[in-house]
Amino acid sequence: MNSIDFANQLLLKRTANVKVIVTARWKEEMQQQLQTQLNQVDGQIQQIEGQGQRMIAEIERQSIKPPGPDVLREIESIRLQVNERKAESLEQKNQLLQQLNQMQVLELEQEVYQGQVESFFPISKGDNLIALMQVEMILRDGVIEEIRTGFQATF
Repeated sequence: MNSIDFANQLLLKRTANVKVIVTARWKEEMQQQLQTQLNQVDGQIQQIEGQGQRMIAEIERQSIKPPGPDVLREIESIRLQVNERKAESLEQKNQLLQQLNQMQVLELEQEVYQGQVESFFPISKGDNLIALMQVEMILRDGVIEEIRTGFQATF
């Protein structure tokens, strides 16, 4: 049994890149996730519009007729806030639609960058720190297929 010499070793933290191999199953799961997110954003947009309309209707109901300049400014302020929030949600929706389009053109067996995770690793005298800092995991349908170290990272 090998013994570890802790006095001459350090445990360091590094960031490991995660790549996935595109499979039919992975593409389908990712498309479903993106579609779910799109549906949520659509719901947010409807909610924002509904809240704005209810707030404006309540202000109009409580104000004298015809509404004074303060009331009109308050209504305009609400409309601006609603439009800003809607614009943010629409931007998010556009990004999701772009991701969905990109997903459809990915080729099977292609490696795609998925994200990063933190990992710890031991080092000792004589190790090539730069090579050990460069690591990536390759996943196929959630299963680690390969761990690569000492490569030149590309995105």
